[in-house]
Amino acid sequence: MANLPFRENLRIAFDAINTQRLRAILTMLIIAIGIMAMVGMLTATTSFENVITGQFARLGANTFTIQSRGLRIQIGRSGNQPKQHPSITWDQANDFKDRFQFKGAFASLSYTATSIAEIKYGNEATDPNVTVWAGDENYLTTSGYKIAEGRGFSEQDIIDARPVVILGKEVYDKLFDDEDAIDTIVSIRGQRYRVIGVLEEKGSSSIFSGDRAVFVPISKARASIGSPSRGYAINVMAATEDLLDATIGEATATMRAIRKLTPKEEDNFSITRSDALSAVLLQNKAVVYMAAILISLITLTVAAINLMNIMLVSVTQRKREIGTRMAIGANKRNIVLQFLMEAILVSQLGGLLGVLLGLGIGNIIGLLMDSPFTIPWGWILFALVLTLLTGIISGIYPAIKASRLN
Repeated sequence: MANLPFRENLRIAFDAINTQRLRAILTMLIIAIGIMAMVGMLTATTSFENVITGQFARLGANTFTIQSRGLRIQIGRSGNQPKQHPSITWDQANDFKDRFQFKGAFASLSYTATSIAEIKYGNEATDPNVTVWAGDENYLTTSGYKIAEGRGFSEQDIIDARPVVILGKEVYDKLFDDEDAIDTIVSIRGQRYRVIGVLEEKGSSSIFSGDRAVFVPISKARASIGSPSRGYAINVMAATEDLLDATIGEATATMRAIRKLTPKEEDNFSITRSDALSAVLLQNKAVVYMAAILISLITLTVAAINLMNIMLVSVTQRKREIGTRMAIGANKRNIVLQFLMEAILVSQLGGLLGVLLGLGIGNIIGLLMDSPFTIPWGWILFALVLTLLTGIISGIYPAIKASRLN
């Protein structure tokens, strides 16, 4: 009796829990709720991080944008307020494109012509929420789009302001339903455009709407839809990721010269790297992590108090059992281990249930963001360690008290 094997101690712990089934189940549920909240939030955050990282990876790690204002990220009531600069004019944008030369880098011009367009083909029509992007012959490349069918814009399309259009995947599916779209005529704001290309799927369910968009030559958009009120965007792709910083430096110098800035004057334009928005969004994940851990700790504290009360009641009710075990050879260490194992078993069962529920909830949220199934192994291990500590802290005092009974 002095050295019971682990399996026998585990059996005794299960029997003891079974005699107080309702209390044990309620305690497990309290622990499970705390762990579920933490694992669920962290799984959803990991899914969101995967989506954001994946979307920006498609833009390439060697691209950046020059525009009249920086990023504005609003999270709750806080956020960064971007500086407002004079708009980049059509002449300035074209001057930059003509003058900028740096080790294989190239630039493109673009702007959002409208974000509330309706695209029609025959009797079919999209909802009036399609974005019309105006770009030049390099825009699709610098923005990470790929052609699935047909072709992109040629330099002659831009020079002649041809009424041609490239369809995003969602728009193509809505209007053509797997039919051949090349050389067909669609209507945008009452004007006829010939389809010359269809893009590969990019993922319009995330923060991008590349699939629910169409692309027209920038010269045609200026003539038919109008110039942008906030100026044009200049998209630059460096030859390689290693040359990105040097390319940004050269682009800054070129743009300062075009803007006629003196050495003492600050830049009156903004340069945003392709991964800047990703970095801004993801840096706030620490707040989510802290909130998840705090919620879990508060819930586990309540569960620990409840579990300790159950164990103290168990000690009082099982005096005869404890005395009998001592009489046949059990020492204080055996009694401590027995009651400690009961507390740990309750906490770990609750923790495992919470992990399973949290994974389910987190991945359901991830599924809505088109994220693959995610298992944050590090956070799961952290959750189980927390529940282990909860069991030890809750059970150590009742276990010592049981071992000291006369």
